[in-house]
This record gives sequence, structure tokens and C-alpha cells, in this order.
Amino acid sequence: MNVAWQGEVADTGGMERQNNKIHRDLARNLRKNMTTPEQQLWEALRKRQLDGYRFRRQTPLGRYIADFVCLEARLVIELDGNHHHDQQDYDRERDNWMQQQNFCVLRFWNHEIQHHQQTVIQKIRQALHQQSSLLLPPSPPAGEGLGMGGKFGVR
Repeated sequence: MNVAWQGEVADTGGMERQNNKIHRDLARNLRKNMTTPEQQLWEALRKRQLDGYRFRRQTPLGRYIADFVCLEARLVIELDGNHHHDQQDYDRERDNWMQQQNFCVLRFWNHEIQHHQQTVIQKIRQALHQQSSLLLPPSPPAGEGLGMGGKFGVR
């Protein structure tokens, strides 16, 4: 499933590709200019260090750019700085959209990353496992599944 931004209007006359490029360029710029708390959290999340889950940073999702996302667990992590008080309505709209796309959104203040990083990591770990358990396909009924010879059926 590709959740990268693809535009919102079907007949855009090429504007969809232009907006996609704008979002990709903006995300690339944000990755190059991460804040200190973003850099600190990225060091803990990158290279599957957190229970083997793969995170991406500054990733376009719809018309938004998530600070960090684990697509496998459908988990978005957002860091909020001092500017956050000025954009609460925007953040609420953005969180609602992401939740409608079945993403769980965790928000942390920058100072939490700087002063309580282990607590933050533990909350992320809990959310990863909770989300993953929600996304697992249901088990087949007892006695069904792969039988002898790798064929489906009742044993």
C-alpha cells in the first residue's frame, strides 16, 4: 500500500505531480534541517533499533508531512516545540485525517525528548506493539490452515 501523497483531485491537469514534487522537496529539506530533539529521537528510531520496526523521517502522508512514521505499525510520531500553541487547530485537523487513514498518532513535546527520552521510547514501544496486534490478520479457525504438504484444508 502506497501512502505517499498523491494529490486530492483527480483532474488536476498536472498539478498533482507538481504538488507531489513540492511535498517531496519540502520533506527532503526538513530531513536536512532537523531540530535537535528530532535528531535525538531519530538516533533511537533509525536502522530498526526499536524492536525491529522501520521508521521513516519527514515523510509525506496525504497533504501532510509526518515527523516520523512506521508504516508497518501505522504509527505516526509528531514532535511539538514552542510554536505548537499557535497551530493547534491545524494539528487537530491533521491528526484527525491521519486517524481516518488508520494511523495512531503520538505527540511529544521537544523537552520530553531532551529530558525524558527513555520514557518517550517506552511509550513508542507500547504503541508499536498495540498497533501491531490490531493489524494482525485473524487466525484461521481451529483445525484449518496449512495442512500436510502445504495445502489448505481441515486436518
